Amino acid sequence: MKKFLKRTIGIALSMALVASLAACGSKASDAASDAGSEEAAATVDFSKESVTAIVPYDAGGGTDTVMRALADAAKGSFKNITVENRSGAGGATGMLAGANAAADGKTITMTTVELTTLEAMGTNAGLTYTQFKPIMMVNTAASAITVKADDTRFNTLEDLIEYSKSNEFQMGNSGNGAIWHLAAAGLAKAADTQFTHVGYDGAAGAITDLLGGHIDGVAVSYAEVANYVASGDLKVLAVLSDNRLEAVPDVPTAKESGYDVVLGTWRGLAVPAATPQEVVDELYKIFSEAAQSEAFVTFMNNSNNVIEIMDGPSYEARMAKDLETYTALIEDLGLKVQ
Repeated sequence: MKKFLKRTIGIALSMALVASLAACGSKASDAASDAGSEEAAATVDFSKESVTAIVPYDAGGGTDTVMRALADAAKGSFKNITVENRSGAGGATGMLAGANAAADGKTITMTTVELTTLEAMGTNAGLTYTQFKPIMMVNTAASAITVKADDTRFNTLEDLIEYSKSNEFQMGNSGNGAIWHLAAAGLAKAADTQFTHVGYDGAAGAITDLLGGHIDGVAVSYAEVANYVASGDLKVLAVLSDNRLEAVPDVPTAKESGYDVVLGTWRGLAVPAATPQEVVDELYKIFSEAAQSEAFVTFMNNSNNVIEIMDGPSYEARMAKDLETYTALIEDLGLKVQ
């Protein structure tokens, strides 16, 4: 298996048992009709259906590129699959649209860790992970503290921290309450300093402004800045992970500098909570196969993304656990919206 393919796949395809209906007269007929309608709704031949995949952030960011690569790998299983960017409110706008879509499997949402952080922050406009039925988790990514390559003020994480203690440091992120906001805030707390947090609707806008010199740094995933690091435009000072990343083994972790901060994102697929399980099972089959395809694995390796697949139940358990974790972190950081 390719170097970044981390498998925690548990295929649990459950078939619903059809209870026998016993009734008399018109009641029996009505019951049979209802059962037939439910069976029809639960059986979807996706090769004849057009499907929309909602990305709750702007085009060009990590979530967008991963979803587009996965959709491309799965396109043979659908009549058509379209990726639609619906950004706003740190991801809440697009995820709410996905949660409120028809529960027929034809609208899929790429959910991210913000599904839990926004709820914990109190800025989610009513969004909660229980509005979804998870299909699978696709990948994970740690935060990378990144600045312009020619910014001589910062050659190490320690340089950045010391500068921020006596100067304003504008740190871009993917939205207020989003994971990259929390990553930067967590680092600031651990280092006993503060940043001016600048939110965007996704990482792409933050990176663009960093390249233009409008902000001082970003706290996004390495995959989202890798091309600019390779071109010599940006440099990564540290990653907020337990271990150094394979892609950039010379970049230290924040823990190596004495700041015990490990924060990052996950991304996955989900449908509205009322979607029939048979439909979810079919989508899991399609997308888990796509996620293991040579084309998708090659894309993820080349873009420095880590594949980490979980089935629906495992992904839902991860969401529940992370909601508890981020609720505690946000309260500790004093970031909860009152």
